[in-house]
Amino acid sequence: MVAVKTPEEIKELREGGKILASVLFSVSNFAKEGVATLELDKEAERLIRKVGGEPSFKNYGAEFGNPFPGSLCVSINDEVVHGIPRADRILKEGDIVGLDLGLKYKGLFTDMAITVPVGRVGEKEMKIIEIAKESLEKGIVAAKDGAFAGDIGFAIQSCAELRGYSVVKKLVGHGVGYAVHEEPEIPNFGKKGTGARLKAGMVLALEPMINEGGDDVVLEKDGWTWRTKDGSFSAHFEHTITVTKNGAEVLTKM
Repeated sequence: MVAVKTPEEIKELREGGKILASVLFSVSNFAKEGVATLELDKEAERLIRKVGGEPSFKNYGAEFGNPFPGSLCVSINDEVVHGIPRADRILKEGDIVGLDLGLKYKGLFTDMAITVPVGRVGEKEMKIIEIAKESLEKGIVAAKDGAFAGDIGFAIQSCAELRGYSVVKKLVGHGVGYAVHEEPEIPNFGKKGTGARLKAGMVLALEPMINEGGDDVVLEKDGWTWRTKDGSFSAHFEHTITVTKNGAEVLTKM
């Protein structure tokens, strides 16, 4: 069942979202050549705990026997999402790196992701980052009371495909707030007027994953890291939003 949050809960999610955005942008400033992805993870956890929050991704999935070992997902180049931070995974100039972070604050969950360049990158690398960000913005505009999940997916898919990129279909956005993942699923593709109907007070994590090549992805042996099947670059952006009568409010903003 899809949960609608109360005005007081949304107020607290807004507070948590602001903190999450601040932490994630602070961490992104450390994404430089020569830095190990594990160092980014440590900084993210340090900043979250400093403000009295908890990293919601750490140990996620423990009930299935494969807990996520970090606080921050760090996905480089052809890694789409859920890259595990490691001491031996070193950023290089020209990489693009997706940073995905979840926060539990006052018992409520928010989720956010950005993709950033490491040093100087090529034109095609900057372009996919820009298109992924724009796709998220189009999806947010489509989210409003009385609309459908398919409206969001259609907006995201159209933005990417009209520019020659593809959207990942095996992984989707989702409800959030009381848990890391809730109903409904919010695919990054679809047809207008289909899928779950949106209601004011719903809180959603919209997260387009945009590939330079084909849309297919494969799961690594670690059970977490998804890569593009064809080895092409991928970019990921995510915001936690709440649906209102007049549109969508982004909760994960500074």
